[in-house]
Amino acid sequence: MSLADAEQPTLDLLAATLAAVSNCWPLVGVGDKDALDKAAVDAMRYSLNLAEIGGVVVIGEGEKDDAPMLFNGEKLGLNETADWDIAVDPVDGTKLAALGVPGAVSVIAASPRGTMLDCHEVYYMKKIVSGPAGIGLLDIDYSVEQNIRLLAKATGREVEDISVAVINKPRNAQVIKDVEATGATWVRFEEGDIAHAVAAAIIGTGIDLLLGVGGAPEGVVTACAIRALRGFMQGVLAPQTPDEIERALMAGLPISKKLELEDLVSGDRQIFVMTGITDSPLVDGVRSDGEKEVIQSLIIDSDLPDIRRVDLSVEG
Repeated sequence: MSLADAEQPTLDLLAATLAAVSNCWPLVGVGDKDALDKAAVDAMRYSLNLAEIGGVVVIGEGEKDDAPMLFNGEKLGLNETADWDIAVDPVDGTKLAALGVPGAVSVIAASPRGTMLDCHEVYYMKKIVSGPAGIGLLDIDYSVEQNIRLLAKATGREVEDISVAVINKPRNAQVIKDVEATGATWVRFEEGDIAHAVAAAIIGTGIDLLLGVGGAPEGVVTACAIRALRGFMQGVLAPQTPDEIERALMAGLPISKKLELEDLVSGDRQIFVMTGITDSPLVDGVRSDGEKEVIQSLIIDSDLPDIRRVDLSVEG
């Protein structure tokens, strides 16, 4: 699909994910997730520092596992005016990419400066995400069964026809049991909850709803896409340790508050770019013939009338 009407900030973000994927691709399947992550981070940082966009990193992945990262508060871009909040995850699903299995993507999102929730002190967030049908209907405080039944009724389907993505972690064991008890389909995944969350807001992806506790930084990145898609999302910060709770309180974060979509990201424009490393629910992984690599990206920009999925070839 053409990018002719995409503005420079969107193209800058696209270039950054393409750089990250291209640079880490030789390490996919090798098994060294830290080296792979560093390759993606270095390339994304280099690309953004040469870009016309000017922004500040509000969400930089990596703190919870001491992985390479773009740092919270880091200024990026040639433009001296920091007009954008930037959220990055150079590799969402680092372990998946290192093993060469499906589900790894590179993601970046942006919104006007001062509009993105800075929650880097908390690593986890309870989330609920769906398409526009969930607005004014679903609620993170409702039971799993109630939300599934409400969504089924609103979309004219049976509960058994609803597919619910929940990341397969011990903290979500009860949610998974509750989903399966309703007769709905549990969409299982091990890492990379951005792709599955955004897929829940897009018709035809095979995912209707995302539930459970996943990454908090990933939640803010996801919120940018959901705002641009006019979908539904709520979250509650879910610190898992006393240290996390203390840091959240010191930062003034609302750890018990139900966060609406506008609490996670506000402003009049959101840009979200996802580029495939390995196959995921929204984008294909890199296809290589030894000479060229075909890299697929998904672009969601609130200033564009529709979702763009583009395939670009680069020299291998």
